Amino acid sequence: MRIADRLVGPGAPVYIVAEAGVNHDGDPQRALALVDAAVQAGADAVKFQVFRASELVTSQAEAAGYQRAAGFGTQMEMFSRLELSGQSFAQLAEYCRKRRIAFLATPFSVSDVDQVVRFGAPAIKIASSDLNNVRLLRRAVETGLPLIVSTGAATAAEIRQSVEWLRAWGADGRLILLHCVSCYPTPLEAANLRAIGTLETEFGVPCGFSDHTTSTQIGAWAVAAGACLLEKHFTLDRRARGPDHAMSLEPAELADYVQMARQAEKALGWGQVGMSTLEDEVRRLARRSVVSTRFLPAGTVLSAQMLTVKRPAGGIPADRLDELIGRRLRRDVPPDTLLSWDMLA
Repeated sequence: MRIADRLVGPGAPVYIVAEAGVNHDGDPQRALALVDAAVQAGADAVKFQVFRASELVTSQAEAAGYQRAAGFGTQMEMFSRLELSGQSFAQLAEYCRKRRIAFLATPFSVSDVDQVVRFGAPAIKIASSDLNNVRLLRRAVETGLPLIVSTGAATAAEIRQSVEWLRAWGADGRLILLHCVSCYPTPLEAANLRAIGTLETEFGVPCGFSDHTTSTQIGAWAVAAGACLLEKHFTLDRRARGPDHAMSLEPAELADYVQMARQAEKALGWGQVGMSTLEDEVRRLARRSVVSTRFLPAGTVLSAQMLTVKRPAGGIPADRLDELIGRRLRRDVPPDTLLSWDMLA
């Protein structure tokens, strides 16, 4: 499928989404700086989160442990502080166009989906927490845009149900599933990258990895595990006060993350078994040919003791030695000489 002007899926270059999320801390200028950092790192897209706190959480909803560690007592307190206005998002989307990076956003309500469409996002990202939010899912499908759906904190049955809904509503051919572990940060031993291939095998759609670890290398490993899309949180300052800063990469680390993912992609190659032209010289110099063990006059009937195999290639290949036994030489052959077929009668 395509996200803006990029093909995404097996065989295409890995699509890297720099997840700014709410790491702007409610400051539109910091959001613009995050776009610049994503561009500098070489990401394909930068993603934000579009929500209204009053529509997202109740006033009594408690903060998660990692959110409390950042100083927030309730989700309402946190999300109210992290909201950006529709005007700010429109400016962000326009700035992304100027910087030639795709603007993506995660909507958290039906009206947020409509806003994201108005901002010109080339795809809709569905957060793991909304995997069973049927109103939101249905509206996202109705946009006709590609859907990037995270699967964190969901059972296998819930993932299957969500995919069934999405397909029934017409999302076939424009669905990407992201393996995700909803733990902030995710320990490496819990990343379970093999799940990327499992998702692709079961559902037959392109799959990727929504990464909540603090590793700069794991994106490359995810590419090796089959991820066609990576989503990675980043921040301008990991020490900043906010729920996601502590588990996000700083700009230089994000650049390393992108570079290593691209290198992994190159190293994976095209998957076809067989030699490449880069191996021609080694093949020529290291393969063996049939060689005479001593001086052999013309008319000699060859025996096994008269022959051995040595480097380089260029003579009769080593695997043809047995065919020479009992053959007669038509001319003298010096010792330690590569035999060729025209030496034989």
